[in-house]
Amino acid sequence: MANVAYYRVSTKQQTIENQRLEIKSAYNVDHEFFDESTSGSVKTSSRQGFHEMEQFIRNGDNLIVADLDRLGRSALDVQESISRFQKKGVNIIVTRLGIDLSTDVGSLVATILSKIAELERSKILERANSGRARAKAQGAVFGRPKVAEPSEVKQLRGQGLSIHDVAKKLSISPATVKRYQKL
Repeated sequence: MANVAYYRVSTKQQTIENQRLEIKSAYNVDHEFFDESTSGSVKTSSRQGFHEMEQFIRNGDNLIVADLDRLGRSALDVQESISRFQKKGVNIIVTRLGIDLSTDVGSLVATILSKIAELERSKILERANSGRARAKAQGAVFGRPKVAEPSEVKQLRGQGLSIHDVAKKLSISPATVKRYQKL
């Protein structure tokens, strides 16, 4: 079992030293990973230090972070990180909250986070659906634009053009020509 610390700061003006001192004053750290000048808006999987730590950490290890937001850019991202680590058998310790997510209290916090993430997903979906409905009401057309109409294909075929010639003329595949002929 190893104690693995992960630190992240958002700007070049910040340093990881405060997080490092805080964690090392409470835990013997075996391995450290960090991302400096990495905005919280960057998805965790895109952060080099986080990715390396995630590849390194093993079942039974403790992942120690100063704050929960070190694990993700949003409640949803944090919850996804927690879930991935828990599936690996990794204990997550958040020093500023004073919790170990593998304990009963930690489990409660994880459950609350999961509900927050669920609410966030629901709100995102609601806003997306609302935006689509508004755009549709204003005449927006969704989906890939049709390059040719079935009637156009049938007309050209009726004029004696081959499937290949129709496909070439309309910039569609021969399979699309055949499919449109059946409609």
